Amino acid sequence: MPEPQNPEAQGDKAAAAPADKKEDPEEEEEHVPGEDSQMSELGGLFVLKPESVTATKGKDITFVAKVDSSSLTRKPAMKWLKGKWLDLASKAGKHMQFKETYDRNTKIYTYEMSIIKVVDGDAGGYRCEVTSKDKCDSCTFDISVQAVQEEQQANILEAFKRSGDAGEDAGDLDFSALLKKREKKQEIPKEEVDVWEILKAAKPCDYEKIAFQYGITDLRGMLKRLKMMKKTEPEKTDAFLRKLDDAYSVEKGKKITLTVEVADPDVQVKWLKNGQEIKPSAKYVFESVGNKRSLTINKCNLSDDAAYECVVGEEKCFTEVFVKEPPVTITKLLDDVHTVVGERVDFEVEVSEEGANVKWMKDGVEINRDTAGSKYRFKKDGKKHMLIINEATKEDVGMYYAFTTGGESKAELEVEEKELEVLQSIADLTLKAAEQAVFKCEVSDEKVTGKWFKDGVEVQASDRIKMTHIGRIHKLTIDDVKPGDAGDYSFVPDGHALSISAKLNFLEIKIDYVPRQDPPKIHLDTSLGNKNTIIVVAGNKVRLDVEITGEPAPTVCWMKEDNVLSATEGRVRVDMRKTLCSLVLEGAERSDEGPYTITVTNPAGEDKAELFVKIVDVPDPPENVKCTSVGEDNATVTWDAPSFDGGVPVKGYLMERKKVGSSRWTKLNFDVYESTTYEAKKMIEGVLYEMRVFAVNSIGISQPSGNSKPFMPIAPTSEPTCLTVDDVTDTTCALKWRPPEKIGAGGIDGYIIEYCKEGSDQWVQANQQPVEKNQFRVKELPAGEKMLFRVVCVNMAGRSPPATLAQGVTIREIMENPKIRLPRHLRTKLISLVGEKVNLVIPFQGKPRPIVTWFKDGVPLDDKTVGTRTSEVDSILFIRSAERAHSGKYTLHVQIENMSDSADIEIQIVDMPGPPIAVTVTDVWGFNAALEWKPPKDDGNCEIIGYTIQKADKKTKEWFTVYEHNRRPSCTVSDLVMGNEYSFRVFSENICGLSNDAGISKNTAVIIKTGLAYNPAPYKEKDMNCSPKFTAPLVDRSVVAGYAAAISCAVRGYPKPKIIWMKNNMIIGEDPKFLMQNNQGVLTLNIRKPGLFDGGRYTCRAINDLGQDEVECKLEVRVVQEKAEKK
Repeated sequence: MPEPQNPEAQGDKAAAAPADKKEDPEEEEEHVPGEDSQMSELGGLFVLKPESVTATKGKDITFVAKVDSSSLTRKPAMKWLKGKWLDLASKAGKHMQFKETYDRNTKIYTYEMSIIKVVDGDAGGYRCEVTSKDKCDSCTFDISVQAVQEEQQANILEAFKRSGDAGEDAGDLDFSALLKKREKKQEIPKEEVDVWEILKAAKPCDYEKIAFQYGITDLRGMLKRLKMMKKTEPEKTDAFLRKLDDAYSVEKGKKITLTVEVADPDVQVKWLKNGQEIKPSAKYVFESVGNKRSLTINKCNLSDDAAYECVVGEEKCFTEVFVKEPPVTITKLLDDVHTVVGERVDFEVEVSEEGANVKWMKDGVEINRDTAGSKYRFKKDGKKHMLIINEATKEDVGMYYAFTTGGESKAELEVEEKELEVLQSIADLTLKAAEQAVFKCEVSDEKVTGKWFKDGVEVQASDRIKMTHIGRIHKLTIDDVKPGDAGDYSFVPDGHALSISAKLNFLEIKIDYVPRQDPPKIHLDTSLGNKNTIIVVAGNKVRLDVEITGEPAPTVCWMKEDNVLSATEGRVRVDMRKTLCSLVLEGAERSDEGPYTITVTNPAGEDKAELFVKIVDVPDPPENVKCTSVGEDNATVTWDAPSFDGGVPVKGYLMERKKVGSSRWTKLNFDVYESTTYEAKKMIEGVLYEMRVFAVNSIGISQPSGNSKPFMPIAPTSEPTCLTVDDVTDTTCALKWRPPEKIGAGGIDGYIIEYCKEGSDQWVQANQQPVEKNQFRVKELPAGEKMLFRVVCVNMAGRSPPATLAQGVTIREIMENPKIRLPRHLRTKLISLVGEKVNLVIPFQGKPRPIVTWFKDGVPLDDKTVGTRTSEVDSILFIRSAERAHSGKYTLHVQIENMSDSADIEIQIVDMPGPPIAVTVTDVWGFNAALEWKPPKDDGNCEIIGYTIQKADKKTKEWFTVYEHNRRPSCTVSDLVMGNEYSFRVFSENICGLSNDAGISKNTAVIIKTGLAYNPAPYKEKDMNCSPKFTAPLVDRSVVAGYAAAISCAVRGYPKPKIIWMKNNMIIGEDPKFLMQNNQGVLTLNIRKPGLFDGGRYTCRAINDLGQDEVECKLEVRVVQEKAEKK
């Protein structure tokens, strides 16, 4: 797009200059309601920003922005917006055009927005945003539109213009310029009207009508200025603490929340859309929390783009909601089409949304229903859009495009002339005088016309010669055949390089009145060429006519090699007339090739002639088609020549390719290609293709070869990154690296590691097979040498550039002091149960490999039940089944020459304790008994942490636990039953649990009966009657909508009071939503899935004959606010 050339538009040429200063900081800080930023980091991505300009009406203008992508992990996305919400991508067309380029060297993206023939409506504020994963940047600029300025006329005569182009004396005087100037001077001043006062008092739905009435073209700029005026002069109101914002913006399919704050927390509000009241539903959700009233619109669509009002009593506040439609992307691209003239062509594209608009173009010219005519048809099927060309012609060749708001696709159409096929050829005729000759042929196209020729001269129709054309059949009829009609006849279709020929032989009947004897004679046609060779195309009819003379009539014998041909019917037959003998081969085959001999004999002699019939055919298909190498968008294909060339040399080959899964083959060449190696280009990386080849000779085109194995155009990856040395020993070197930055569709098959001595260029491959991991240890290196290393990435496309170490590496063991890295859980005593497995892994470091020794209690470990295993980096101690004897102090000692390190691990193997001993009842008094015992002999190799005491009477002999975790070896058992005799047993306890056996007391405790007299006091019945009284009140609650809730209180009273539940002073009846329960005076009201209308004041009233009491609470139902969805 050319840059504007008007010098008066000062900002046009500066559109690409960096915009370091923002002209309107207040506008930049302004936040559009309903939009939440999804970026976590605001970075300076722009290298070049567009600046504000003053454009001239009717001129073109271009804005340029440049983005540096060197620090980005993926391609940035650019958006051009007008105002705060209008995405200009949806306005792309003839008036507004967008362009994107990329410089691979500087890694800079250049974005251009061009406005063609600026109009007044283009004025306003613009913004461009660039985003990439977690980074974003934006800049703003303004466009002002001015009218074309006319030069001041210094002389009034300059206002006079002449019509025409012949100079000053041409045409008549034109006073229009002068009259226009005078009209402006004579304009009657109109009464000034303050539009802003009218707008401030009007509803938002009337803004557009007022702007049109008073000639305001920049509606967005008007709304922005009006909003700033309202900010500076806030309207005071009694009903609202905070009104709705002027406008909200939301993406299609997302939700938006409109919120106001009212002065009265108990007031009810109404929500209106375009003047119609909104009822609560799944789409529109009302919420009331304190002074806040909210309207949530779920799954916004284009019908929600409207004006909304919030009404409180007589007061209202207004807003507008703008719904942004996401761009429509193309999910299935167009396929190239190769066809012939007259065939139907279907271009099909699939988009991301149903009902989307798709624009079709051919070579830059739009195709729509107005310009399509009968040639093009448009079809929609869900997400599929099709452009149909009914009958393709050569004029339809070109590039076809499909555009959506979020993408484009293109495909190429190639149209060839349709090859004409001969369905029935002309047969040779041999006729006598006065007979009728009919030549008939059939071709594949019934619209084809043609001409008949005899010996190269066009045949003219007459009373005796007639030519007809019915459908695909062309016929030449000759009545009353004469000797002059004999000759070669051919039919030539118009517009096709094709000729169909046959021969008419005239048979004359001769009568010899004087009998005589002549030796037989064979008269061969001298035009047969060398060695009487006849060349026949396979499948054609062959008729060898041989004229024979001799008296009496000779006997004819046809032979092929040693076989006599005598059949008069069938595919190979002999037709015999008096002076003409014909050998007919119907549908010549390869087996018919060979020498033929004709022998004629009569009493006067014998004659013999030899003929050679050569059968030629189209060649066999090429063989062994395969892809030998691939590139980013190309592939090299080779094949073998056909095993049979058809009897004539092969001229060359034709190639076709198709995508795997598609049925459309695309021709790659139209001229014959002579070599058996071909490089196919213009392919898409990452897409599987198949190839096939046709062989061509002078007879025709062979059948296609078998499809090649699928292959994929791919490019080698970039070099691996971050190649570093991880470890070096006397003979090895360990390397690490990271995958390449650019991998491509071919993926990674592995890595090849190579090395060489410094100063040499003889690289040696270290691994025979590619390694998949990003690390490798090169072994068998010469000690003390300085070596260079490099790593290449390989895939099916080949080797990548190598990643090479910048400096050589000296192969020498690095001395490292031994150090044991004792895990944290082994720094304290390790306690394990008898029979459990013990497996300790203790890492250490040191170079060269240290000597590792294990000790137990200061003595070298020599226990066959304790195993150790040591590697280069750690040592493992394992016990398959732990026993108490394994307890002790284990020491790990590592040593390198005179340097060493050691670590101690204390292991304790514990078991269940034994039972206490000497359990004795030492004293009995009243209902009590004193017990004593001694600790168990076996404590299980750990401390006794308590005892469990149980008792059993002699009658039931059932044991009951009296004490648990008793720390002392004695206790007092109380609350024994008089008259019973008790036994006692004690279990010991450690960290493993209770002992398996218990220590049982040697003696028993007998509780003796005493003579006690019980005199109960006289019983006096208490009066239980009382009026209802709530002992636990109802409590105010706030619950979440959709989740079951309950409110509870407690009441007492006798007789049992009657319970009544009320909501907002209305009795709750048998509503299935509510479940009322009374459990021993605890009253509960269960509310099943409360909604916003279930909020209010609930009362519980209790009534009996002695009085009544009631309590109440406030229940608030709220809607959970979902986190704003990231855009």
